[in-house]
Parts: sequence; C-alpha cells; structure tokens
Amino acid sequence: MPKLYTAINAVLVLVSILYPFIWYFGQKYTGAIPVAVLMAIIWLLRAWFNKKPLQKIFSCAVMLLFVLLAWWHSATAMYWYPVMMNMLMLLVFGASLFSRQSIIERLARLQHPDLPETGVHYTRRVTQIWCGFFCMNILLTTGLILGKYWYAWTVYTGVISYLLMGILFGGEFLYRRLRLKM
Repeated sequence: MPKLYTAINAVLVLVSILYPFIWYFGQKYTGAIPVAVLMAIIWLLRAWFNKKPLQKIFSCAVMLLFVLLAWWHSATAMYWYPVMMNMLMLLVFGASLFSRQSIIERLARLQHPDLPETGVHYTRRVTQIWCGFFCMNILLTTGLILGKYWYAWTVYTGVISYLLMGILFGGEFLYRRLRLKM
C-alpha cells in the first residue's frame, strides 16, 4: 500500500506540473470533460490512499472541483487550477505567519532544532517572500486568463513559474549556506 500511495503521489505531482500542457493541448482534441475527469480520478486516488485527515479533505475538495468542472463543461474554468493551487499555497504560508512558527521555520528546525532567534526572524522573512511570490503568480496567471492569452498561460504556468520557483528556492538556499552559514 505505501508503494502504491507513493506512485499515486508521484503521478499527481507529475500531472500537476504538466497540467498546463495537458490542458492546453488536450482540450483542443478532447474538450474539458476528459481532462477534468483525469484530474478528478487522480485526486480521488490521492484522497483514498492518504492517511492524513486534512490532506484527505483537501484532496476530496479538489476532486469535487474537477467533477463540477466536468459537469459544467467549462473550458475557461479549467485554466484556474494553477491559480487555485497558488491560493492554497498562499493560504498555508500566510496562515503560518500568524502561528508560533512559520512554515519555513518548521522546515528549518528539521535540520536545526536549536534555531537561534536570528534564524527565526530570517525564516519568517523567507515565508513572507514566498507569500509575495504566490501573490505575484496569482496576479500574473489571473491576468493571462482574463486576457485570454492561452499560449502565454501555458508557457507561464507550465515553465516560467516553475523556473521562478526554482530560482527563488535555489537563491535562498545558496544565500543561507554561503552568507548565513546555516
């Protein structure tokens, strides 16, 4: 069972990354329904095999969203998936700023359980930067959808946003290692 869950998660991650291309090219040949059904099935499987209650609820909610999209036959609504995922990430990262430990601090404490106060401030700032990144992604992607720039939407959500994410992640990692010696 754990291997199957790992495989399902890997497929979900891969399909999520490739979603802009699957949707952009798939909808030309199949329409919204098959792509929405594919995504609903993947999220259903993730919910089915997930043991964590919150992740199970979230997976079911996303699955139901895709079922509704298939039922509505809404091609335009399918473009909002990356916006919704960025909103979710913004919610998770942003909400952590109001808790005792930010999400980045929690991750940092996995390697440095005795994180100094300067590290706590630094990780809070990095969490804020990620929130800004997710806001930027939401705004840019929304603008592309509202302007009906479908090819640009595909390139931005399928390539550029991941490159920007990698640059932010890698840049922060290098800064932390070289400058902060963490």
